[in-house]
Amino acid sequence: MRALATNTLALCLLAACHTPSKNEEATGERGAGTAWPVVYRQDFQREQALDDFAFSDANAWRWHHEGQEHGMLLRGGSKYRPPHRSPTSIALLKDLEVADFDLEVDLKQTGRNYGHRDLCLFFGFQSRQNYYYTHMATSPDQNAHNVFRVDDAPRTNVAPVAANGIDWGDDVWHRIRVERRVEPGTIKVYWDDQEEPILTAEDRTFDWGRIGFGSFDDSGIVANIVVRAPAARAVTGASDPFREGQAAPRAR
Repeated sequence: MRALATNTLALCLLAACHTPSKNEEATGERGAGTAWPVVYRQDFQREQALDDFAFSDANAWRWHHEGQEHGMLLRGGSKYRPPHRSPTSIALLKDLEVADFDLEVDLKQTGRNYGHRDLCLFFGFQSRQNYYYTHMATSPDQNAHNVFRVDDAPRTNVAPVAANGIDWGDDVWHRIRVERRVEPGTIKVYWDDQEEPILTAEDRTFDWGRIGFGSFDDSGIVANIVVRAPAARAVTGASDPFREGQAAPRAR
C-alpha cells in the first residue's frame, strides 16, 4: 500500500488542529453549522485504492470501472464465517480510527429484489467480535433495516423496528450519510436528500473504531467515500483483523 496509507495518516495528524476551508465544510449535524475536517476521502479512480482496505473475503471484491463510474464492487457470496451471527462481507479501512464522525458514501445495490436486500456500513469496529453496523433493507424487522451491535454475541438491533424500509431500485445510486456522536450515543442514518433520518439509535458501547462497507450476504458497489471528524488516529492493532498479510483484490 503505502502511498495511500501515508496520505490517510497525514490527514489523521492534521485532523486535531486543522481548520477546514469553506469548500471542506460540512455540518456536523444537519443544519447545526459544525464544520469538521476531511480525514479520509476516496473516489476509486485508481485500482490501488483497494489497498486502503482489509477484506473479510478478498475474492468477493474487485475494483469497478465502467465509463466514468469507479468504485469498489462487492460480487457477493463471501466465504468468511464470522465468530457470531453477523455480516459476512466487510471492506474495512486499514489505517484510520474515529470516534465522532460524519460519513458520506454513494452506494448501489446490485442483488436480487427481496425483503432483506441490503448494503451495510460499519463503524466503531474494534474487532471481529465488537462493532456497530447499519443494515439498510427493503422490509424492516428485528433482523433487517436497523442499527445493529455485535458485542461478543450474535448481532442485536439497538433501535426499534422502523415503520418503513427503503427502495434500492435497479441500477440506482444512493447517497448515504451516517452521523455518530459518542457522548450522547446517537447514531443517525440519512438517505439521499431526505431531511429526516431513516434510522436513529442510541448506544454507548463502542467509541473509537474503524469504518467499513459491505453487506450481510448481498452484492453492490461502494463509491465516493468522505469521512469528516473532529479527531482521528492511526490503527493501533492489526491492520487486517480478518487475516494478516492478505493481498487486496485486483480487477478482472
